[in-house]
Amino acid sequence: MLALLSSMALADQFVGQASVIDGDTLELHGTRIRLWGVDAPESSQLCRGDDSLQYRCGAQAANELDAFIARRTVNCVLVSLDQYGRTVATCSVGGADLGEWLVLLGLALDWPQYSKGRYGVAQHNAERAGRRIWKGSYVEPWLYRACVRANGKPAACSDDASSHP
Repeated sequence: MLALLSSMALADQFVGQASVIDGDTLELHGTRIRLWGVDAPESSQLCRGDDSLQYRCGAQAANELDAFIARRTVNCVLVSLDQYGRTVATCSVGGADLGEWLVLLGLALDWPQYSKGRYGVAQHNAERAGRRIWKGSYVEPWLYRACVRANGKPAACSDDASSHP
């Protein structure tokens, strides 16, 4: 009976070593997990730095997340399944919420449509400090994906007249 209760308690929780798929997606025990409440630039997405040169901000987010996790144990708690059936969870390493960490470092944005502003303070702090994407300009990842889905080319979808300076 104890084993049954233990497996039931862990049914909505994933713990172990994770692989980074992109800036806001992990794989843990064969399950892809989308980090709840944040949106990081896509792997193919480009941003402009304070020197106005394009750089691979999506790859930077994934690489820095991978370095931060550094083979440590990741603990994820299921929040929901998204419209595509993917697992959406809050995840932490060493007590640090990965979503908040990404937003605070300027590697991802708070996605208020889902987070209800949970990471808004972290985003404000990153913007005020000019961290990562806040140093130059970017297109919100959700707008970048919509542009690519409409047959836009990644480089063109990465630059937008209304992007954030």
